[in-house]
Amino acid sequence: MPVIPVSTKTSLPQRLRARATANWPQLAAVQVRYHGQFAYVTVELTGGEQLPVMRLRYSGSAHRWSLATYRASNNSYEDQYWFGGTTEEALDFVCDVLVSPITDRPQQSPEPSTPEGLTN
Repeated sequence: MPVIPVSTKTSLPQRLRARATANWPQLAAVQVRYHGQFAYVTVELTGGEQLPVMRLRYSGSAHRWSLATYRASNNSYEDQYWFGGTTEEALDFVCDVLVSPITDRPQQSPEPSTPEGLTN
């Protein structure tokens, strides 16, 4: 099991935060925590809600990681064996799948106080 170097632990969050700033205005922050060969990524929405979104598995290179997406239904991570992009592309993918659906919902307009067509 390869150990994540300190330099990679420093650069990974910097790269993810730069990507979030460039592409994801609904994100206020990106946090990364490490455990063994894994980097767990949580995003914070501008409203303050924090969402775990992905787990990256270090494979010996700062630019080669395996991706697992977070599944809220059973509080676990699902490996995405087909994914072969960069960590920044992984952030884009999980934001497209997990963040956009909850932040891009149309705002409901308030109910009218009187039904249409009725006058007082």
